[in-house]
Amino acid sequence: MARLDYAGTSTRDRFGVRCMQLHSELWRVTRPDGEVLGYVEQFSDPRGIRFRAKRLVARAQHFLVVGEFWAFDEAVDALR
Repeated sequence: MARLDYAGTSTRDRFGVRCMQLHSELWRVTRPDGEVLGYVEQFSDPRGIRFRAKRLVARAQHFLVVGEFWAFDEAVDALR
Protein backbone atom coordinates (compact mmCIF):
# COMPACT_ATOMS: atom_id res chain seq x y z
CA MET A 1 0.00 0.00 0.00
CA ALA A 2 1.18 3.51 -0.74
CA ARG A 3 1.70 6.13 1.90
CA LEU A 4 -0.56 9.18 1.84
CA ASP A 5 1.59 12.13 0.82
CA TYR A 6 1.70 15.31 2.85
CA ALA A 7 1.25 18.42 0.74
CA GLY A 8 1.00 21.10 3.41
CA THR A 9 -1.99 21.57 5.65
CA SER A 10 -4.90 20.08 3.78
CA THR A 11 -8.46 19.12 4.62
CA ARG A 12 -10.68 16.39 3.34
CA ASP A 13 -14.43 16.15 3.97
CA ARG A 14 -15.97 12.70 4.22
CA PHE A 15 -19.51 11.73 5.23
CA GLY A 16 -20.13 14.60 7.62
CA VAL A 17 -16.65 14.86 9.12
CA ARG A 18 -13.60 16.91 8.24
CA CYS A 19 -10.08 15.49 8.24
CA MET A 20 -7.32 18.06 8.61
CA GLN A 21 -3.78 16.87 7.99
CA LEU A 22 -1.56 18.17 10.80
CA HIS A 23 1.67 16.66 9.47
CA SER A 24 2.73 13.86 7.15
CA GLU A 25 1.35 11.07 9.36
CA LEU A 26 -1.38 12.65 11.50
CA TRP A 27 -4.91 13.91 10.80
CA ARG A 28 -7.44 15.56 13.13
CA VAL A 29 -11.03 14.38 12.57
CA THR A 30 -13.78 16.88 13.47
CA ARG A 31 -17.50 17.41 13.01
CA PRO A 32 -18.51 20.36 10.79
CA ASP A 33 -19.03 22.49 13.94
CA GLY A 34 -15.38 21.93 14.94
CA GLU A 35 -15.90 19.33 17.69
CA VAL A 36 -12.85 17.04 17.69
CA LEU A 37 -13.80 13.37 17.27
CA GLY A 38 -10.25 12.04 17.33
CA TYR A 39 -7.10 11.53 15.32
CA VAL A 40 -5.87 9.17 12.60
CA GLU A 41 -2.19 8.29 12.68
CA GLN A 42 -0.40 6.65 9.73
CA PHE A 43 2.36 4.19 10.64
CA SER A 44 4.51 1.49 9.06
CA ASP A 45 3.84 -2.18 9.68
CA PRO A 46 6.00 -5.03 8.31
CA ARG A 47 3.04 -5.87 6.03
CA GLY A 48 2.44 -2.31 4.80
CA ILE A 49 0.99 1.05 5.82
CA ARG A 50 -1.59 1.04 8.62
CA PHE A 51 -3.87 3.69 10.12
CA ARG A 52 -4.59 4.00 13.85
CA ALA A 53 -7.77 5.74 15.02
CA LYS A 54 -7.54 7.25 18.49
CA ARG A 55 -9.47 9.55 20.80
CA LEU A 56 -8.12 11.94 23.40
CA VAL A 57 -9.38 11.14 26.89
CA ALA A 58 -9.10 14.62 28.41
CA ARG A 59 -9.69 13.66 32.04
CA ALA A 60 -6.99 11.01 31.96
CA GLN A 61 -4.77 13.03 29.58
CA HIS A 62 -4.02 10.13 27.25
CA PHE A 63 -5.15 8.63 23.95
CA LEU A 64 -7.49 5.67 23.67
CA VAL A 65 -6.83 3.57 20.55
CA VAL A 66 -10.12 2.80 18.81
CA GLY A 67 -8.53 0.44 16.28
CA GLU A 68 -5.94 -0.13 13.57
CA PHE A 69 -6.93 -0.37 9.92
CA TRP A 70 -5.49 -0.97 6.45
CA ALA A 71 -7.46 1.94 4.95
CA PHE A 72 -7.57 5.60 5.98
CA ASP A 73 -11.33 5.78 5.40
CA GLU A 74 -11.94 2.81 7.74
CA ALA A 75 -10.02 4.59 10.52
CA VAL A 76 -12.08 7.75 10.00
CA ASP A 77 -15.30 5.72 10.07
CA ALA A 78 -14.30 4.26 13.44
CA LEU A 79 -14.31 7.78 14.93
CA ARG A 80 -17.74 8.80 13.60
